[in-house]
Amino acid sequence: MKKAYIVGTGHSVPEKILTNKDLESMVDTSDEWIITRTGIKERHVSTPGEASSDFALEACRSAMEAAGWAPGDVDCVLVGTITPDYPCPATACILASRLGLENVPAYDFAAGCSGFLYGLIQAKAFIESGFFERILVVGVEMLTKITNWTDRNTCVLFGDGAGAAAVSSTGPGGELGGWHWGADGSLGDLLLMRAGGSRMPASEESVRQNLHTIYMEGREVFRYAVRAMRDSCLKALEKDGTPKSEVDLLISHQANTRIIDATARALELRPEQVFVNIHKYGNTSAASIPIALDEAVREGLVVPPKNIVLAAFGAGLTWAGILIKWRE
Repeated sequence: MKKAYIVGTGHSVPEKILTNKDLESMVDTSDEWIITRTGIKERHVSTPGEASSDFALEACRSAMEAAGWAPGDVDCVLVGTITPDYPCPATACILASRLGLENVPAYDFAAGCSGFLYGLIQAKAFIESGFFERILVVGVEMLTKITNWTDRNTCVLFGDGAGAAAVSSTGPGGELGGWHWGADGSLGDLLLMRAGGSRMPASEESVRQNLHTIYMEGREVFRYAVRAMRDSCLKALEKDGTPKSEVDLLISHQANTRIIDATARALELRPEQVFVNIHKYGNTSAASIPIALDEAVREGLVVPPKNIVLAAFGAGLTWAGILIKWRE
């Protein structure tokens, strides 16, 4: 059976930065309150003229450059996002065109914050089964476009950005190993955007009530996230046959430092074995793990041999974990 390897990574974020101090003048909150409860200090915010494909484009270009790929080398584009440029066509199709790709399959999927890992698992299946040789996997979100800026509990959390990985049937690189994913739609009401779909089409009333923005039951989501991310990691390792004692680095969804810490404790990892960048970007949903992975690679933290665990939890509710075995 063929194997799938991450051979290049990239990310892109907006230039504009919104700090906690900025938010103090917008809603009833404080820098201390935000940092204590989330670990976030600032986040990158897109401007009205910027969209998901703009940042996905730059992230993909960086990943392709790192992999040494030309446009003709790419067989497929997978984009995880809940904030596409348009309801249709898919942002993946727009992205493929802007990258100069010709006649390759390209599609979006909505798995919330688990989107990038859902994409990696799909890419692994495609490559191991012989469907494709080289795939771009993208996680991109413009969450500040769907943020309720009057809700002090959620508006402090979110940021914008994109991350990408070039996944190939040939290494060397990060081999995609054991994985686990799942979903529980019965809990979907805990984290959702109520309006804009066929259940509640856009109307003057839906806009007035802020129903096109993210709604979250934070306490309940936190409780499920801790358990799901822990279990995803452990099940991915079990499937691979790798004990948690051999994990070198955890790169999890950057939603909350307390969730990250709980996942790290489940793997019995030391603080220096956990990559954290939430203080700079906030929660960028599907983009958070690929942004963090690219930063870890470029900071020299992914030096072979290394076993890296990725873990995510998001709207759906969805969750996923995967082991990446970085070798020479």
